[in-house]
Formats: sequence, structure tokens, C-alpha cells
Amino acid sequence: MARTRDQDACPGALQVHRAADGALARMRLPGGMITARQLEALAHAATEWGNGTLELTSRGNLQIRGISNTAAVADAVAAAGLLPSPTHERVRNIVASPLSGRTGATPDVRGLVTALDDAIRADTALADLPGRFLFGIDDGRGDISGLRADAGAHVDGDRAALLLAGRDTGVRIGLADVVPTLIAVARRFLERRGKAWRVGELDDPASLLDGWDVTAPPGATWPKATRGPVGWIEQHDGRITLGAAVPLGVLPARTAEFLAAIDAPIVVTPWRSVLVCDLDEGVADTALRVLAPMNLIFDENSPWLAVSACTGLPGCDKSAADVRADAAAAVHEPADQHRHFVGCERACGSPGVGQVLVATGDGYRPREAPPLG
Repeated sequence: MARTRDQDACPGALQVHRAADGALARMRLPGGMITARQLEALAHAATEWGNGTLELTSRGNLQIRGISNTAAVADAVAAAGLLPSPTHERVRNIVASPLSGRTGATPDVRGLVTALDDAIRADTALADLPGRFLFGIDDGRGDISGLRADAGAHVDGDRAALLLAGRDTGVRIGLADVVPTLIAVARRFLERRGKAWRVGELDDPASLLDGWDVTAPPGATWPKATRGPVGWIEQHDGRITLGAAVPLGVLPARTAEFLAAIDAPIVVTPWRSVLVCDLDEGVADTALRVLAPMNLIFDENSPWLAVSACTGLPGCDKSAADVRADAAAAVHEPADQHRHFVGCERACGSPGVGQVLVATGDGYRPREAPPLG
């Protein structure tokens, strides 16, 4: 079903969202990748002009809420190198396998992420993509394809399956063709979208495939994961990645400063967790001892990994409850599936699997309809 609203209100660093608790700015991190210095800069901005936290989104991006000086935050984001194209800042939406090139018997797709980001910014027309249009590159392990990106590539050896809205189209392309193919799909979507914001909202998504040969059975999909890698993760090169889940996706700026102080590559995952990568064993051990008491989750069996929530009150005036507080209070209650607490029927941030619990003003009820895409 196509959306009827004409204006794209998806926030960025320059076009902010005016929420109930103040302005909200969202910074795109293609592939979730961010340097320590960039994270430090955002933590400083959140402390100086925001509410003192960074929020992790379901697309591996970061946002700052409660902003008192939007121009100062935009300047800080640009100075940190996180705003390479003011015209394309809201359309650099790329999710990719966060451990690619470091673990697993799969190809390294980090170079494809960088090349895709460059190609998006170089294409003038793509500045008009809806802010929710999502690109995905799965290195073959199946973690990203389940997120149902609008235009995706699922790598298998030296080739990749072309995906539309998370579904295998049957089109196979070489790795050298991944970036130009995804760009071509995005351009065709722009030409044919009408009022649709996502590929899945088109009457005939297959029309985007004109000119490509279907050489494999189409229709395959991948399950949608609800949690990312956490804990002590050994890399191919003998170094260590520390995977830390962030409870309810809210990272205190002070904790972010400690993460940045490790001075290592950082990846923000679509499951609201953070990977600190390429650590020597001694550094990883010290970092783990420092970070674990700071409410970061390194235990893959923690009940915090099975609960999530939208913003809720006081940040969203459409919410019927302070859902984050309620989710935190319920985290140790027995549950046999992931639970996502939301303040209204829009069900923002829903993982698409598990149970969505909608606030009624007098408790919660299960939501039967699927979340908006």
C-alpha cells in the first residue's frame, strides 16, 4: 500500500524532526561504520546540545534527541566527516553484514559498501530517493537479507543474488556489477514510484527488473534476525571484536566516549548493538572490564537481547505510555519470544518478528497487524 503523505519527513542532520522532546537529528552510517573520533564528536554534540544520549536505530544509524541548537549539531556532524553530501545525506541508507571481512567463511563486502555510498552521492537524481529507501549488502551469512532492504545483494562466492524488498529475484550478477546494479534499481524506482516510498509498495516490483535475465529460481527469502553478535568474538587475523548490545538502543554519551577512547574501528549494527573491532587480546580484555559495568551487554544469553521499544513518552506525543520504562521493568519476566513495546499502532522500530505489544493507556495488548514498512 502506497503512502499518501507527499512530504518526506524522514530526519537527517540538516532536516531535523521536531519531536515532543525537541529536535531530533539522524546521522547515516553506511554499513554502520564509524571511526572512534567520529563517535567522540557525536557524543560531545549530544552532551553539549542534546539530551546526553545517542540512539541506535534499526538501520545501524545514530541519532541525537532533544537538540537545543540544530545548527551547532549540523556543524559538528559535518566537521566529523559524517556529512559528505548535504544533498544526499538522508538517502545514504546502507545496511551490510557487520562482521564482514573479520569472521565467517564469506567474502568481505566492506569495499562494496564504500563504493555504493560513493555512487549514491555521485548520482544527482538519487538525492530524490525517499529517506526510508534502504540498500542492503549481505556477505552470504544471511544476517542482512532478512531486513528486507528495497534493493539488496546477497553474495554467494563470486556472484550475488539481486533482491527486491528482501526477496530473491532470480537475477544473478558478478560482484563487480553489484554497485551499478543497485544504483540502476534505485533510479528505476524513482522513475516509477508514484507515491510509493518503498519497493514493496509498488504495484509491480518486478517491473524494476526489465532487461535483466532471471537465471535462478526466484522467491527465496531469509529470516529476520532480532539480535546481533555480542561478546568476545575472535577474528580471522587473531585479533578480537567486542560486541556490546545497548539496552533499548539508548547509549549514554559518556559511555560512547569510553568506546571512542579505545581508538578502534566501530560498527553500529541494525540490532542496536556496537562492535569494537581489531583489538589486540590485552586491549580487548581491559576494554571489556571497563565497559561491562557501564550497562553494555556482552552476554549472548541476556534477557535484554529479547526486548526492544519505540521512543514512547516523553519523546513522542503520539505514545500512550513511557514504553522504554515499561520494557525495562518487564525485561526479566519470562518470555518465549522477542517482545517489542510500542506506544501506538504505528509500531515504530518493530523488528518484524516476535511479539509487538501496543500501549493502551491501561497496559498493553498484542498487535496483530504487521508493522508499517
